[in-house]
Amino acid sequence: MTRKTDQDRAWELIEEIGLCMLVSHDGNGDQLRARPMSAHAHRDEDAIYFLTDLRSHKDDEIEINENVCLCFGDNGSYKYVSVTGTGNLLDDRDRVAELWSPAARAFWESKDDPNIRVLKVRPTLAEFWDSPGKIVTSVKMAAAAITGSRPDLGSNRKVLL
Repeated sequence: MTRKTDQDRAWELIEEIGLCMLVSHDGNGDQLRARPMSAHAHRDEDAIYFLTDLRSHKDDEIEINENVCLCFGDNGSYKYVSVTGTGNLLDDRDRVAELWSPAARAFWESKDDPNIRVLKVRPTLAEFWDSPGKIVTSVKMAAAAITGSRPDLGSNRKVLL
């Protein structure tokens, strides 16, 4: 039986949650911008991939400052992951085809659209909050409020990826 590490759990949560807010620098200073993105985790490649549009501002921002943050959150289960890493844009048609899904049709007519690019994020650090779920967490919080104790709301770990 193999023992799971905190790194394993961070990657599992990234894959389970799937959607994140991609945070980048605005390119003109210290302002940060966030937008929702669909993540494709590939732990074996030490990468998280996204389909993006060449005409979007985030691509320009990442070209200027490659540092990004990915914020994953599942409010229903009280599970969250924050990933710090670096991003770069790729014109990789094979990867576009691999990542293409019916949901991508909301943004492009086909995977052959010449404006589609792949954003590759290389994660360096993750922090996750992994609770036992909404119901259990709510019960623990109520019990703690009644008893005056601190509730055990699950795991919070920082891990190098």
